[in-house]
Amino acid sequence: MKVFAKDQVVFDFSKANAPVYFVEAGETFWVETDDCYSGQIKTEKVLRPDIDISIMDCSVGPIAVNGAEPGDVLCVEVLAIQLAEQGVMVTSPGLGVLGEKITKAHTKIIPIKNGFAEFNERIKLPLTPMIGVLGVAPAEGSVHCAVPGDHGSNMDTKLVKVGSRVYLPVFVSGANMALGDLHACMGDGELSGTGIETAGRVCLKVDVIKKQKLQRPMLETAEAVYTLASKNDINEAIKTAVNDMVEFLMLKKDLDFADAYRLLSAACDIQISQLVNETITVRVKAPKLDLQLQSVF
Repeated sequence: MKVFAKDQVVFDFSKANAPVYFVEAGETFWVETDDCYSGQIKTEKVLRPDIDISIMDCSVGPIAVNGAEPGDVLCVEVLAIQLAEQGVMVTSPGLGVLGEKITKAHTKIIPIKNGFAEFNERIKLPLTPMIGVLGVAPAEGSVHCAVPGDHGSNMDTKLVKVGSRVYLPVFVSGANMALGDLHACMGDGELSGTGIETAGRVCLKVDVIKKQKLQRPMLETAEAVYTLASKNDINEAIKTAVNDMVEFLMLKKDLDFADAYRLLSAACDIQISQLVNETITVRVKAPKLDLQLQSVF
């Protein structure tokens, strides 16, 4: 099985980035990743103001998927996530929802062992590993890996975890996928500005769904289907994700707009993936019941 090393990275998603790794549709492979700080913080003596933030959230790749063409959908299945032996959480003035209350920067190193993140002597958090950055090259322009969008990237959605499938629209030949920013634990919103940031490696399987309409990322777990939207304004993000789910329900359940809208309000939930980036990400959850995302494509 192929293993892609973490030394080949991009700092933005762009079709100008030539692919460095190559896989076939249906192939399974491993990707090694650094943490979101590109390994710059290894001890508690290193503070966020000390590091180069321009290289944060760098992503391993691009990975070209043979046969993926514009107008297709890339299905990325997360099969395994292996974490490093420690993670890091920083605080710094202005960082996170309550960043104005932080008066000086501080770094906390958190050991990861035996299935737990050892937050302190009294608190051990069960590991909930997930991928923060997963995306493809956009059709035009260059987007820093820290910024989420219709191409995916830094969505910081805690459901991008083992057992999930992420569906991404393909904008360029090969898709030019890249990923990084692993977390040992992270709650919805990533409210202080970080999860437990860590290095590690992930095992993925990619498939190409030919000539299917998808404007923005979707996600599937065993229990539910999600639409995701990333916008600078939270109300715009909510409206976009809700509209995408209504359209999905209309197609899947053969409903008119009014009934799909009613069904969404009766059965679906709005959730927040992350609030701390200038571009925020929200998602709408539709419980599967008898829904199966794959049959839509």
